[in-house]
Amino acid sequence: MKLPKLTELELHIMESLWNQGRLSIREVQEAFPEAERPAYTTIQTCVYRLEAKGAVRRVKKIGNAHIFEAVVSRRDASSRLIDDLLGLFGGRTQPVMAHLAESGKLTLADIRETEELIRNLQRKK
Repeated sequence: MKLPKLTELELHIMESLWNQGRLSIREVQEAFPEAERPAYTTIQTCVYRLEAKGAVRRVKKIGNAHIFEAVVSRRDASSRLIDDLLGLFGGRTQPVMAHLAESGKLTLADIRETEELIRNLQRKK
């Protein structure tokens, strides 16, 4: 299954489902900070779009409320975002790594951890 592209709002909704599990649309809406909480109908529309994309599914109905759960995992969604980002650089990781290093977001500990991951992956091959 090809992973769907997700908007920023859809990712925020998915974050709620990944963190809290199965939720109604109202519960998804209430997971947003009150100061920036979208309207119920906005969340409802986004959840239905996520359902159409295959990212979430209805698991049950309680009264008039449908309960939804994530189908796409956080790891798969983040992998899709990273692949899309690298696509902007022709698949090259160096510009991204350079930016992370220059901005202070990439530490020596991160590099060591990544080196260890690469060594483990090479051993498995």
